[in-house]
Amino acid sequence: MCKRFVLLDRDGTLIVKRPYLSDPLAVELLPLAAEGLRAMRRLGWGLILVTNQSGVGRGYFSLEQVLAVHDRLRELLAAEGVVLEDVFVCPHVPEEGCRCRKPATGMVYDAASAWGFNPRESVVIGDAVCDIRMGKALGAYTIRSVQDENAAPFDTTDVAADETVENLVEAALVVEQREQCTE
Repeated sequence: MCKRFVLLDRDGTLIVKRPYLSDPLAVELLPLAAEGLRAMRRLGWGLILVTNQSGVGRGYFSLEQVLAVHDRLRELLAAEGVVLEDVFVCPHVPEEGCRCRKPATGMVYDAASAWGFNPRESVVIGDAVCDIRMGKALGAYTIRSVQDENAAPFDTTDVAADETVENLVEAALVVEQREQCTE
């Protein structure tokens, strides 16, 4: 049986982007995020969060604080009827050159190993160049979400997503159009 997953960025895609977020009480879902995620789940897609959190590597906050933020995110999503299958975090700074920091693909390959899916059959949704680059490196379908006004500037001459949407409800419509897995 084929397993399909949407690989989601966190800040600026699911929640309002706040620099170096470490306070669970500051977690705020973006409008239509839960509705879009529910639609993806109804379509049979699993949801996995992949997020760079260099604040840990920079010493701004601990991995435990990141986990508390994710607990709060899961709580807010659960109240909206949404479950994330898993969360993968890169705590490293860019200078470390690790295998997991987006745009590197390590977090996704770890997720694929844990959940038994083909990364090429996934859909990557994010707001930043690193999200789209990661998706392209995987051979996955990429969707850029432009809803969060706090998102970093995005140079489309650097890399272009397969689709650009205003919110996760629009992203769910794109996901619905994706072909079935070939596995």
